[in-house]
Amino acid sequence: MVKSLTEGLVHLIREKPVTNSDLYQTALSTLDAIANTVAGKNSVPGRKLLEWGQNRLHDRGRRAFVMGGLTHILEVDDLHRASVMHTGCVTVPVALALAADQNISGKKLLRSILYGFEAASRVGMAVGSDHYKVWHNTATCGPFGSAMTAATLLDLTDKQTMFALGNAGTQSAGLWEFLETGAMSKHLHAGRAAEAGLVAAELAGLDFSGPPAILEGKAGLFAGACPNADPDAVLRNPDEAWQVHLTSIKPWPSCRHTHPAIDASLELANQVDNAEIESVKVNTYGAALDVCNRALVNSEYEAKFSLQHCVSIALMGGKIDLSSFDTNSRNNTVSLMEKVHLNVGEPYASAYPKSWGASVSVTLKNDKTLVASKPECKGDPEAPLSEKEMIGKAKELLRFGGVREISAIIDGVMGLTDGESLPDFSELLMTLR
Repeated sequence: MVKSLTEGLVHLIREKPVTNSDLYQTALSTLDAIANTVAGKNSVPGRKLLEWGQNRLHDRGRRAFVMGGLTHILEVDDLHRASVMHTGCVTVPVALALAADQNISGKKLLRSILYGFEAASRVGMAVGSDHYKVWHNTATCGPFGSAMTAATLLDLTDKQTMFALGNAGTQSAGLWEFLETGAMSKHLHAGRAAEAGLVAAELAGLDFSGPPAILEGKAGLFAGACPNADPDAVLRNPDEAWQVHLTSIKPWPSCRHTHPAIDASLELANQVDNAEIESVKVNTYGAALDVCNRALVNSEYEAKFSLQHCVSIALMGGKIDLSSFDTNSRNNTVSLMEKVHLNVGEPYASAYPKSWGASVSVTLKNDKTLVASKPECKGDPEAPLSEKEMIGKAKELLRFGGVREISAIIDGVMGLTDGESLPDFSELLMTLR
């Protein structure tokens, strides 16, 4: 009997060998997600999520929802390029939500997150570029990852896990329309994706059935929302590295589509006098312009999705941090933003989504032109953050979120690869109340 794609995906993931290196990389990604979760609460939408979640966090589905939303708020969580998926925000919150109520070993927790990354990324690679023009992949493909994470921690059978993926997929939703006004919907996308997969897995544990062909069926996800789907991508190259190794870690708190141009701008920042800039030209790939072509910004969130602002603030200050999108920073970039021109150009257009690249050309008033090109970006697998940089990023985010015992959380997460029992995450969970 021919297996459905979800049945094949469950088999692929559960038969794939897991090494200590795989678990270690998963631990680093887990730390990154947890730090984002905590930092996200120190924001306007984060405080609204926590207010809504007050007295609801006893329910693990709602716990996953709140943590998923928080993890995605500051726009500095991970990104899997080929699937255009933020994987940490839909898997790590689910693992922590379940771990709070169960006796789970550290290695099992990491394995569940590793599996969730793989499921979400593989579905994301199959939905096609046209899907992304309207649908937010983290919202639509994320439920498959959260369901796989939950199914692993709940010890579901292969059949039950297929049920979970089927019912996770039937809850796929999340549209880009929020970008028109800078609405807070994107955080809802991450939260619902985390919650949907967890609920689907819990129900599957009761043999609540789900559609086996939710992806490829005549009324499935591909038929309904993916005009140029690539179904073979779900199971393609089963022996390649786990997708967690192919996931980028963001060094800057803005949309990942802005990062290659930020990287190039930072390279040029100390070579230019901003008063002497005549014009700035950014060459990149089409999706970056689709999502981040924003010549006017009226909010912090709009600035995070503006190539014009991100390039300008990088050139002006020589750095990008959490303050680079506040009112003062936005006011300071207005004049330079008017000089920034965006173009779709090669080799970046053809390389996307395998590579996310950009070049920045700065022409000065003396007609001198300075150029920096970034075929890949800092934080990509080809230019990864070092362990020291990863830990440093986590410390900054945890500090921003008001955590006191920062070292305890970092040591606890990184110790998951060795320990058989979970560390005490009580302070982490308390910060969500």
